[in-house]
Amino acid sequence: MRSQTNRSVARRIAPVLLVVAALAYGSTLAWGSSTPAAKKTTTTADPGLALQSDFNAVVKAVRPSVVEIATNEGLGSGVIFDNKGDIVTNAHVVGTATTFTVSFSNGKQQTGRLVGTYVPDDLAVIRVPSSKELKPAQIDNSSSLQVGDIVLAMGNPLGLSSSVTEGIVSFNGRAVSEGNGVVLPDLIQTSAAINPGNSGGALVDLTKHVIGIPTLAATNGSAAAPGLGFAIPSSTVKLIAPQLIATGKVTTAGRAALGISGTDAVSFNDEPVGVAVTAVQANGPAAKAGIVAGDLITAVNNQPTPGFTDLETILANLKPGVRVSISITSSSGSKHVASAVLADLGQL
Repeated sequence: MRSQTNRSVARRIAPVLLVVAALAYGSTLAWGSSTPAAKKTTTTADPGLALQSDFNAVVKAVRPSVVEIATNEGLGSGVIFDNKGDIVTNAHVVGTATTFTVSFSNGKQQTGRLVGTYVPDDLAVIRVPSSKELKPAQIDNSSSLQVGDIVLAMGNPLGLSSSVTEGIVSFNGRAVSEGNGVVLPDLIQTSAAINPGNSGGALVDLTKHVIGIPTLAATNGSAAAPGLGFAIPSSTVKLIAPQLIATGKVTTAGRAALGISGTDAVSFNDEPVGVAVTAVQANGPAAKAGIVAGDLITAVNNQPTPGFTDLETILANLKPGVRVSISITSSSGSKHVASAVLADLGQL
């Protein structure tokens, strides 16, 4: 989330990363002496100091690739994507702004301009003038992550520039609602502290590679839930960012879509009863399945959809090309099951 804003379901935020351990040994032996050889001794390096050294190396390597992004509405973070000046961040950090003040870890500032945003994945790219001083981050494939991996979150929480927190990957592949109608799929859940202003920063592993973009912090009511942060996986970043850089838009999202607009439907007793279809995209999956405006979607693949977020969460866990069954109640009250092949969200 932006550094000044709280959200009802989740706080948008941004992170940084991670750690390692090592060992060493040594021995001594006396030669060419009339006295008995010295006994062989073995010393072991302090694993705590070795781990600390690994942390230091990761921070030193990645910190120059993480920037602060300021708009009229607040502060966030970003990661230098390439040597052309492209910086990836969260769409919610960008907001409606088109120009930005970008601050680097060495204290220098430049003006950035918007390249493009993709709200469904909460990603955006801004650009600063190309410079030899730019240090692009090494962005790795997040598919190799395992629960228990050590990670560091780097960003500018609450405006405290170049801050670092550490934790582990506590779950991989979580679908989480931002609370604004957007459900983000395949998120990395981490215990590294994520706070307002971390959004758009770097989640890093011990190999000094960025494996995610910190985006959300869970809340328990109005308070932050400690140890529950979420990052967009680097695999998503590597799919979306190049498209924004090339054309300013996304045509391949890798996300399933039904091709409808909808809203929560409630009963006379104010109980949720499904998703009321308000519009159907021509030639989209829903239209081809015979779904029309006014229909009520109550389940997908027998999973209930009491509200629009529930529908979006189900779709976030599916892939384009998958055939699904959709339980429909028409405006006349009749019920039937429609079959649809999901499309790629970027193509609708």
